[in-house]
Amino acid sequence: GIILRLRPSRSAAAYRQIWTDRGSPLMVNTQDQALALRRHLQARHGDRVLVEFAMRYGQPDIASTVQGMLDRGVDKLVVLPLYPQYSGPTTGSTFDALAADLGRRRWVPQLRFVAQYHDHPAYIEALAQSILAYRKVHGSADKLVFSYHGEPRRCLDLGDPYFCQCHKTTRLVVEHLGLAEDAYLTTFQSRFGKAEWLQPYTDATLKSLPGSGVKSVQVICPGFSADCLETLEEIGVENRDYFLQAGGERYEYIPCLNSDAEHITALAAVLEDNLQGWLEDRRNPDATQARAKALGAAR
Repeated sequence: GIILRLRPSRSAAAYRQIWTDRGSPLMVNTQDQALALRRHLQARHGDRVLVEFAMRYGQPDIASTVQGMLDRGVDKLVVLPLYPQYSGPTTGSTFDALAADLGRRRWVPQLRFVAQYHDHPAYIEALAQSILAYRKVHGSADKLVFSYHGEPRRCLDLGDPYFCQCHKTTRLVVEHLGLAEDAYLTTFQSRFGKAEWLQPYTDATLKSLPGSGVKSVQVICPGFSADCLETLEEIGVENRDYFLQAGGERYEYIPCLNSDAEHITALAAVLEDNLQGWLEDRRNPDATQARAKALGAAR
């Protein structure tokens, strides 16, 4: 009923506010990430590494991307969903779609699937550096709000680790930055429908903060690897209005990591962790000996 009738028109209006000359911000940012990551990894490993991207919902889809890589002779596949924190509706859904595609094939490549990287040191470092870089230019604020995409509370009750992983990401970043306990908050955005979702809600929190004396906030969305509708419009525009209308004086959105150099380095580190044993050239005696030594074999 009401969601189907109203949500598409609202989304269309929101997209018009954030559309770029190159197209959808999500698509543009993802393309830039893939290109930067390809250059980074190939500079380190040559043409042994092929980097392509796929969209869970949209084009290029998982099936066509996998087929294209197989057509190019790929026999080892590392899949990195760009969801740092594991969630069934996101990471799990990506795995389901990948498994469904591979299940229709007569032959499948060796597969490694990266389920999460919410606490990877390089990812935490990239987030911390993005906050420091932003504050170096704009100064700090009364509160730093970590806003993650929400999900129904029922997912947590059924054992989904997403809520806990979001809080761990926040904790590791604030420890890295040395922030006081009263200097930050963790909230959850993008809820819809009548069911209870993960709390506290971002919009309700931002509406209430001015009443408790908080006059300036900076909001960052660590669960989004690239800026999109939910960050640029929902956080950058809609929630800004909520905060200012409630009496807030300064509201700033810290952009996603997108294709920043620190982010590309972090994603490369996550991938290289999962490429262990696949990149060594066993035809090279020196490489073979080094690998054997690392594994504890006698020289």
